[in-house]
Amino acid sequence: MSALIKHQIIKNNGQPLFVVVPYSEYIASLSQEADVSAVIPLAVSKAAHFEGRSLIRAWREHQGLSQADMAERMEISRPAYSQMEARGTSIRAATLHRLAIALGVTWEQIYENDVTSY
Repeated sequence: MSALIKHQIIKNNGQPLFVVVPYSEYIASLSQEADVSAVIPLAVSKAAHFEGRSLIRAWREHQGLSQADMAERMEISRPAYSQMEARGTSIRAATLHRLAIALGVTWEQIYENDVTSY
């Protein structure tokens, strides 16, 4: 019977810095499959990177949706949605999550480093 080994937390000035885990747990974590939920289809990537579209617009067009469709899904006006889709627009994290739900993707798939937290 093996004894349960607790993780050891190493702190500096009371702040956690590292966690020591059992070697077997570490090895098991290396063999876990990568998360593929944030995969972006090639067509979406090309539209965003080579054609200069935002990821949100590229996903919408990839799925054959209009701006009016997205606005309806989000229960907002089409002009309000159109502003969110514009490249370089700062989007609140909560809005990004609503967009992802409306598109049926994860927020990581539409995140472009322009999210604000206010």
